[in-house]
Amino acid sequence: MSEYPSLQMTLRNRQAAGQGLVAALQKYSRRPDVIVLALPRGGVPVAWEVARALEVRMDLMLVRKLGVPGHEELAMGAIATGGIRILNQDVLRNHHIDDAALQAVVLRETQELLRREHAYRGARPAPDLHGQVVILIDDGLATGASMHAAVQATRLQHPARIVVAVPLAPQETVDTLSFEVDELICPITPLWFVSIGNGYADFTQTSDEEVIELLQRAWQRPCESGAP
Repeated sequence: MSEYPSLQMTLRNRQAAGQGLVAALQKYSRRPDVIVLALPRGGVPVAWEVARALEVRMDLMLVRKLGVPGHEELAMGAIATGGIRILNQDVLRNHHIDDAALQAVVLRETQELLRREHAYRGARPAPDLHGQVVILIDDGLATGASMHAAVQATRLQHPARIVVAVPLAPQETVDTLSFEVDELICPITPLWFVSIGNGYADFTQTSDEEVIELLQRAWQRPCESGAP
């Protein structure tokens, strides 16, 4: 049985997933040194529910998975804002990915990361994470490559504490990632993990428009930090 009873083994949607994480994060409520960073796109509606309930700031951590050509759902690595690049050497070797193929994927995903940066943030500067408690949120983890990149990008800014909060992930990924952060919250670790989407009744793709709308609401909402 889950430690967090508000989260069922099949999540209704991303909003319900975010609401189910709140209880485990209550100690960070209304603290001016706490900021929730969502991994777009799917992590944004999850993070919005958490940030709204805790009354803390919310922003983005832009990350792009590097999918294996022809098997894009399988991550051979990830990139993140700040020039961070994580590679899974086992996947690269097992799928015979040469440097040219890898660089083509890196170039494409870098362009998409920059597009999202412009579309979502516009001229708004990225938040200063120095000395902050950073809660990184996504709608789930599979290999964890994207979150690994997000953690490394966050650590470059010398935060006081890095917390990862996700609704579900395989136990192996949770165990590996837990060594990289100060706290990891993951209520659901299925015995037979198939995919993130398999854990949701509604896993409709989050649109750019939804991301922008929720960010604007977060940035306009007053909170205890006094941030805009």
